[in-house]
Amino acid sequence: MPSIDSSKVSRWDQHGREHVVRVQRTGVQRTLRCDTCGWRKGAQFLPWLKAAEHLAEVHQATVDPAGSSPRSR
Repeated sequence: MPSIDSSKVSRWDQHGREHVVRVQRTGVQRTLRCDTCGWRKGAQFLPWLKAAEHLAEVHQATVDPAGSSPRSR
């Protein structure tokens, strides 16, 4: 059974590779961890937005699997 204390943000880059940042919750603090590069960061506010920003800036992964269009710059 999956834990409700964790979630993930997935995006695909222009080469079709999936990049994932996992959001782990401990109390009000959340820890972000990138499966691709090992980047870690604590985030109390807007962790999913920070995860998406990391994926876009570092991995150029902007295609949302939920079906929304890539973020324009």
